[in-house]
Amino acid sequence: MPAAAEAPRDPWLERWLPLLREAGRAGPVLEIGCGGGEDTERLAAAGLELVAFDVSAAAAAIAASRAPAARVLCRDARQPFPLDGRQAGAVVASLSLHYFPWDETLDIVSRIRQCLAPGGKLLCRLNATDDHHYGASGHPEIGPDYYLVDGAPKRFFNERAVRGLFADGWRMLSLEHHVTGKYGLPKALWEAALAREA
Repeated sequence: MPAAAEAPRDPWLERWLPLLREAGRAGPVLEIGCGGGEDTERLAAAGLELVAFDVSAAAAAIAASRAPAARVLCRDARQPFPLDGRQAGAVVASLSLHYFPWDETLDIVSRIRQCLAPGGKLLCRLNATDDHHYGASGHPEIGPDYYLVDGAPKRFFNERAVRGLFADGWRMLSLEHHVTGKYGLPKALWEAALAREA
């Protein structure tokens, strides 16, 4: 029997590493929802001071083993960020801000802004409304573009919703729609880079 195919690598962070290195001079990089640590490993390998967390203890343990130079914790994004009173130079949140009711999502984004040093950067990816392979249709709707997907809430964003999420106190540096093959079937998402405004 042939070995299972390895998941395709998703090199999305590569082009953002210069921005993150520059932002990292002002404080550590905070990774929200690190999962099993693919991005954590890449960020740590780039020499960034990294604090990462995930709500899954098992995933956080895997991420910690992949990136021993990083500080990796088990934590919910709705809890205080583990920065020990410091400000972050940058925040990375790849496909980790879509699980919450809208008011909680707004609160998390507001706290991300507050934790950043002046001019600090946020790099995030968000589920797109055309992400039909991964829940954007065919599931019970619990709010606008918010569905119960296999028992878990999952939000999907159009461009207007992304811009609305970051309307207050942010400067949009880049916003692009992408499709990744990382998960097997094509996954549609928005990729945004933002700077905290004073």
